[in-house]
Amino acid sequence: MGVHDAPQWLLSAFVRSVQAVGGTADADEIRRTGEALLARWTAPERHFHNLRHLVDVIARVDELTEETYDPEVVRLAAWYHGAIFDSAERAAYANRGGEDEVASARLAYDELTALGVSAEKAQRVHDLVVRLARHNPDPADPDSAVLCDADLAMLATEPQKYRAYLEDLRAEYAHVPVDKFLAAREHILRKLLGRPRLFVSPLSERWEEPARQNLTAELARVEKELAKLAAASTENGTSGATVADDAAGASGSPTPSTTSTPA
Repeated sequence: MGVHDAPQWLLSAFVRSVQAVGGTADADEIRRTGEALLARWTAPERHFHNLRHLVDVIARVDELTEETYDPEVVRLAAWYHGAIFDSAERAAYANRGGEDEVASARLAYDELTALGVSAEKAQRVHDLVVRLARHNPDPADPDSAVLCDADLAMLATEPQKYRAYLEDLRAEYAHVPVDKFLAAREHILRKLLGRPRLFVSPLSERWEEPARQNLTAELARVEKELAKLAAASTENGTSGATVADDAAGASGSPTPSTTSTPA
């Protein structure tokens, strides 16, 4: 999905959001900033974290908008939350699923203040984006909760779409060996399923059960594939180190998809 495939309403929505939070730049300048953002979201290496994902997150924010304190700030945070992305192996290991929230948040602050948004509002967008790094929103902050829930909403989609999401995610990290990718997926799936709640905002509670069903089914498939790889490794007499240890690393640093949930 390229820039020209973007829904016609999308750029207009960006202009409205910037103006709603106090942006003083003229509409054409705001639109040019929005176009540059769309170019980021449509880079060819993005198979999941792309324009389709951006539109989906914005739509989910709209579903939860009555839970928000400042909906336009949340919408702008959705626009910027994965603006800077690199699926190269080094970045994939160092960042959350290739998305660099810290750099994306700084981009948001710089661009929004350049469009005349107050430093206070721009900082708020910045902070919401940074908070996504761990998908651990402050329950006392409804805007943070809604943004996080909107970003994770793909986990609750119907099974067929969930499988398509996994295929797209794998395509983004085709350069990562399958054993490391699967070990990393197992890590994040167990981490997510171990949470008492996946979604925080009240209106998103309906997504909890379908998300857990998808995650549980994926974990079963991942464990099965890892067992096959381990058996093949034993038969071939390769290294005794487990693929999980290989993926996680002795330092416990993030693996390619230890946080590769939708973002």
